[in-house]
Amino acid sequence: MSKIALITGANKGIGLETARQLARDHGFTVLVGARDAERGNEAVEELKAQGLDAQFLAISPTDADSVAQAAKEVEDKYGHLDVLINNAGTGSQEDQKPPSQVALQVFRDIYEINVFGVHSVTQAFWPLLEKSEAARLVVVSSALASFALHTDPNGPFSSYKPPAYDSSKAAVNMLTVHYAHQWQDTPHRANTIHPGSVVTDLNPNGEISVEEGAKTSVDLATIGADGPNGGFFHLGQKLPW
Repeated sequence: MSKIALITGANKGIGLETARQLARDHGFTVLVGARDAERGNEAVEELKAQGLDAQFLAISPTDADSVAQAAKEVEDKYGHLDVLINNAGTGSQEDQKPPSQVALQVFRDIYEINVFGVHSVTQAFWPLLEKSEAARLVVVSSALASFALHTDPNGPFSSYKPPAYDSSKAAVNMLTVHYAHQWQDTPHRANTIHPGSVVTDLNPNGEISVEEGAKTSVDLATIGADGPNGGFFHLGQKLPW
């Protein structure tokens, strides 16, 4: 029986490519998590046309009822979950201002999906992950979450600092450290990843393809028993907090 992986925000971009690679290269049954049923089913049909095992799962990380229903659906159909990749996220052009000028609502909107949505989904699926022989939880973060890189005057983000987005990703890094701590001395693993500067709707000026951007999530979703727990990675390299 194939392993079951759920990827949120998987109807396009990095999420869709992550689903493709897990199904194609590792034999997973992938649950394409998306808020929009039409787009989600279109993504599933694309994967199925390539001979891959994919199913649509309606889930909106910011809607508690949607998350609960999705967890129940997975429990009823599969009884467990082997991999959860919290890929769904957002940013805002309004977040490109100096921090003193970024409205509180911008923070609320970004945190709602990037932080609270991540925890809502993780909490709802935690019991199903623990029914796996060796669960893998992956949270898509960003190098923009790194305090070390932001405070380096010669670092890559010396002049690029969207405060709401950056702090939201720093928050999920810390959350994931705590998820990993709860799983210490178990076969389960929780890690965060930086996909890279990927060309997506959110980042049209990205530098790498979605194929490259999905690799780190796939790698952390498929690590063995000796794999890391509570780390922050990009293409096999550990990133500074």
